[in-house]
Amino acid sequence: MDPCPFVRLIIESLSLKLPTTTKPVSSASGVHSSATPCICKIKIKNFPPQTAVIPLCSASGGGSHPPDSAAAALPPGPGGPPRIQGKPVLLTVAVYTGGMGRSCGFSGGKVVGRVGVVVSVDGSLTRPVVFQNGWMKLGNDNGDKPAASLHLKVRSEPDPRFLFQFGGEPECSPVVFQIQGNIRQPVFSCKFSADRNSRSRSLPSDFTMNNINRGWMTPFSNGKEKTGRERKGWMIVVHDLSGSSIAAASMITPFVPSQGSDRVSRSNPGAWLILRPHGASISNWKPWGRLEAWRERGPVDGLGYKFELVTNTGMTSGIPISEGTMNIKKGGKFCIDETLKDSRASPLSNIKGFVMSSTVEGEGKTSKPMVQVGVQHVTCMADAALFIALSAAIDLSMDACKLFSRKLRKEFLQDEQDFLS
Repeated sequence: MDPCPFVRLIIESLSLKLPTTTKPVSSASGVHSSATPCICKIKIKNFPPQTAVIPLCSASGGGSHPPDSAAAALPPGPGGPPRIQGKPVLLTVAVYTGGMGRSCGFSGGKVVGRVGVVVSVDGSLTRPVVFQNGWMKLGNDNGDKPAASLHLKVRSEPDPRFLFQFGGEPECSPVVFQIQGNIRQPVFSCKFSADRNSRSRSLPSDFTMNNINRGWMTPFSNGKEKTGRERKGWMIVVHDLSGSSIAAASMITPFVPSQGSDRVSRSNPGAWLILRPHGASISNWKPWGRLEAWRERGPVDGLGYKFELVTNTGMTSGIPISEGTMNIKKGGKFCIDETLKDSRASPLSNIKGFVMSSTVEGEGKTSKPMVQVGVQHVTCMADAALFIALSAAIDLSMDACKLFSRKLRKEFLQDEQDFLS
């Protein structure tokens, strides 16, 4: 498998220096005082903006260099992508006082100033490039009103990735293609099953669970729930081109609504195990990761999720590396990326930078997940298949967390009487 060329743009070492004449502002006015970090919005045309907190340093600090701590990472795309490849683009950083809010990421913020850095990804495909590293004026000095200064480092680095796409929705047992430019080559096939009547893990008959710690398994319900009030037994198996099973995602905890509700709650999430082959026999499997999902309450209806790697000692020592919420209607992107602000990968010394991402369409939309996997995390086809299984599980969780007052498509229902046409 040959990867696609990606360039990763990293903005780090952010620090704000306010002029000595700046008067502290009361927090009662809705604007932070000079002792409170400010917020910045980082934007490149045609890409979603990202936000970061900027620590303050005293004006008397001279030209001291802030520590190298990543503030944001913008992964442009294959080869650049074409939208910005071959021509310079302007990266802007706008600095605001005030707190984070729900409207555009800010609440009552006032603009301190803006800076721009010209970025060109040509030449970045094979070597790191630094575009800016130092202090920049946030505006012009004007008599009694000296300008604030922003320190930032903007750099790029090659970040080759394998690119895959499901040929159809995961529940329809699609083929998975590897994408290289205009070439789409089939590399995996998926087999989905939904055994609603099973009271045990719905693994194929050639799977043995000798190596799975039972602490990872949550018992199913006692059978007293009404038909249609639990979603269970779903499984998707990933096969290579020879037909061998090389990865799987198995629903180990059913998705059930909380009492008096029609939604899966955060306090009682459904869960999947992501499985990989273990040992010489292809029928011997062990867990690689565990994914929990639920329906988040709030101003925006969301799919909450948490993914953790499984360790040899079982459930109590799982290492969380990705957690977040995506919009139920709009969908979003599931991502494992150590350099992002909300990443949970930092406890793992063997996880650096970008690991993987997968697109998830909103509820009711046709979903053909696009999966990116960092080259350094793939040594063989089976490694890539694990991320394909994980991508399928997060996509299927959008359906598993659908309100129980609404119908599922027929592929999810074993019994004809359960299907609402």
